[in-house]
Amino acid sequence: MGRRRREGDALLAVGYCRVSTDEQRLGVEAQRAALESWSRAHGVELVAVHVDHGISGAASIEKRRALFDALAEVRARGAGVLLVARLDRIARDVALAALIGEQARRRGARIVACDGGGDGGDEPAERLMRDVLFAFAAHERRMVAARTAAALAAKRARGERYCATPRLGERFAADGRLETDQAEARAVALISRLRARGLSVRGIVAELERRPQYRPRGRCWHATTVVRVLRRAEG
Repeated sequence: MGRRRREGDALLAVGYCRVSTDEQRLGVEAQRAALESWSRAHGVELVAVHVDHGISGAASIEKRRALFDALAEVRARGAGVLLVARLDRIARDVALAALIGEQARRRGARIVACDGGGDGGDEPAERLMRDVLFAFAAHERRMVAARTAAALAAKRARGERYCATPRLGERFAADGRLETDQAEARAVALISRLRARGLSVRGIVAELERRPQYRPRGRCWHATTVVRVLRRAEG
């Protein structure tokens, strides 16, 4: 006989938020507010909220430090709910969403979206709804990529300057234009301030790693990234 799966407490929830670099319509504060509102309305205690900054909905689990932390906390707290504002915060890919859902179930929790999408249940109708919503999320991600590629192609045709990958502190808007990424721009400014205080490159990296809100597009800081930022600042 197989091992019986442990069920977590349905009145305990761990929240997960994700903000990518290519769409900021549902920012962290809005997601947190949705988690808190849903928890109050359903009499559920929201024991913790974990946030992945600058992470695409297609990014693998290995690239999501906050999601790892959320899943670990689900198990540690015995929570029965992994709560998100919308299902596309979990993933914009059907296969990836299914994998994350299975990881949550192994820890005794179900994924619940505050907007009611899929409702986290295992009934066929609920599974179908989740699959449809994840399919639409994947389609939206591909449409954003297609618009960006078309805008870059138009720039090339006009002989305008463009870049394939935005530098730290910038991002592509939906129409392909480069615009300021406010969160990363704050990180760039902080690097300059830390350097002015006399910190070494290694010291700056250590200071940044202690502040997860400054993590570059969800990844760890590296000395080469800091050096690149400093060189750009020095002109």
